[in-house]
Amino acid sequence: MPTIPSWVLALIFWLHLLATVTWVGSLVAISVLVLPAARTLQPVDHLAFIEAMQRRLEPIAWFSLSLLIVTGLFQMSVNPHYDGFLSTSTQWSLSILIKQVLVVIMVAVSAVQTWEVLPAIRRTLMRKNKSSQEQLLKLQRRETLLLRANLTLAILILLATAFARAA
Repeated sequence: MPTIPSWVLALIFWLHLLATVTWVGSLVAISVLVLPAARTLQPVDHLAFIEAMQRRLEPIAWFSLSLLIVTGLFQMSVNPHYDGFLSTSTQWSLSILIKQVLVVIMVAVSAVQTWEVLPAIRRTLMRKNKSSQEQLLKLQRRETLLLRANLTLAILILLATAFARAA
């Protein structure tokens, strides 16, 4: 395997960290700050706010997640601890495998949020006079649940990363 220049590795590590801060920071900000503050809004206004916020956040989140996957796979492949796909022979490889499984789950949760829940919110907002309060609250709860699930997954991914680094 050819030697990778240190400046290339530094750039990859920096991009990975930048994407992590962007992704996890947005999840924390939304879950801990924005959603609790938005509870003061009426359900239809709350959904309109979430939809507008998510419309701006989704491209950034998907870009960050894609960048995390690409840079993470590159970092893994050049790591001296790497001993093959699906390996669990060391603490490092087990931690990385757990991290990868969590990322796959995170992508699935994000896909449900992007291509199922957000379009349902948009449809509901277009017919807001015909939507029941129960429908609005159900969508609001589902969106909140998915955001918090992604935050929990992000925290667990960071924990797996810490175990890998400690190996």
